[in-house]
Amino acid sequence: MRNHIFSQVKTAVIFTIFSLLSLATFAQDDSTARIHIGFVYPISSNGQKAASYTNQFSFHAVAGLSKAETGFTLSGVSSLIKENAKGAQITGAANIIGGSASGTQIAGAINVIGNNASGAQVAGFANIIKNEAKGAQIAGFMNLTGAVNSGQVAGFTNIATKHGNGFQLAGFLNKAQNVNSQISGFANVAKKVKGVQLAGFINIADSSDYPIALFNFIKNGEKSISLSVDETVTTMASFRSGGRVLYGIAGVGYNLKDNDEPLYGVEAGLGAHIPVADPFRINLEAVSQTLTDFKGGSYFKNSLRILPAYKIGQRFEVFAGPTFNYISYEREDSYDFIKKFIWKNTGTKDFQGVYVGFNAGLQIIL
Repeated sequence: MRNHIFSQVKTAVIFTIFSLLSLATFAQDDSTARIHIGFVYPISSNGQKAASYTNQFSFHAVAGLSKAETGFTLSGVSSLIKENAKGAQITGAANIIGGSASGTQIAGAINVIGNNASGAQVAGFANIIKNEAKGAQIAGFMNLTGAVNSGQVAGFTNIATKHGNGFQLAGFLNKAQNVNSQISGFANVAKKVKGVQLAGFINIADSSDYPIALFNFIKNGEKSISLSVDETVTTMASFRSGGRVLYGIAGVGYNLKDNDEPLYGVEAGLGAHIPVADPFRINLEAVSQTLTDFKGGSYFKNSLRILPAYKIGQRFEVFAGPTFNYISYEREDSYDFIKKFIWKNTGTKDFQGVYVGFNAGLQIIL
C-alpha cells in the first residue's frame, strides 16, 4: 500500500515536471519563454540556446544562463543574465547581470550589475553596481557603486565613485562624491555632504556643515588649537575641527593644583558655533574630561559649556563663559577641587555632584 502511494506521488511529480518543460518549450516565441527550468547550463528546457532567451520564470538547481529575465529567477548557486533583469532574482551565491536591474536581487554572496539598478540588492558579501543605484543596497561586507541615489548599508564599507545623493551606513568606512548623510564606525570621506556626517573617529570632506567625530577635516570648515583653564585649575591644550556649524574637540592637559600625585587630563567632545554678530559668536560644547594619576585615581567630569567668543583679526579668538558640570570619583580619592554644589550624592561608594564652573581661553584659528 505504501509503495503504491509512493509510486503515484512519484508519477505525479514526474508528470508535473514534464508538463512544465513542455509548456516552456511550446511557449517560446521570438526567443522568449514563459518558463525556463534546468540543472546547469546547457541542461535546461532552453538547452544550448539558453543565452538567447528572455524568460518570465526561471528555476535552476545549480546555475542558470539567459539573455534577460522579466519575472522571477531562482537558482541554487548562481544566475547569469546577459542583459536586463526585472522582478526578483534569488540565488544561493551570485547574481550576475550584464545590463540594468529593476526589482530585487538577493544573493548569498554577491550581486553584480553592469549598468543601473533600481529596487533593492541584498547580498551576504557585496553588491557591485557599475553606474547608478536608485534603490537600497544591503551587504554583509561592501557596497560598491557609481552614483548613489539611495540608501546603502554595509557591514564594513560603502564606496560610491560618482556624483549622486544618498545615504550611507557602514561599520567602518563610507566614501562618496556628493551624499546626503554618512554614518560609520570609523571614517567618512566625501566631497559635499548635505546632512549629518557621523563617524567614530574621523570625517573628511570638501563641504560638511554637520560633521560629528573626534577629528573633522573639512575644506570649507574651521580648525583651531586652544589653551584653556577651568575652575579646577586644569589647563588643556585642545584641537577643535569641523564645519561651519558642528565641530569635534580633542585635548590633553594637566591639573596645576598641589595634589599628592600629578594629575594628567584628556578631553573629548562636540561643539556648535552659533553666530551672533561678527566678530562675536557663542560656542556651545558638550565635553567629557578625565583627570588621572595613572595609579588608580581618576576624576571624571562631564560638562556643558556656554562660551561667548570674540575674534581678534583672522587668526585669534578669546572665549570665556559658564559651565554646568557633573563629576564622579571614588570617595577615597578625596578630591577637593569644588566646595559648593547644586547637588551631591553622599550615600554611595562613588562621590557624585553637580555644580556651576567656568572655562576660559585663547585659540588660534588655523
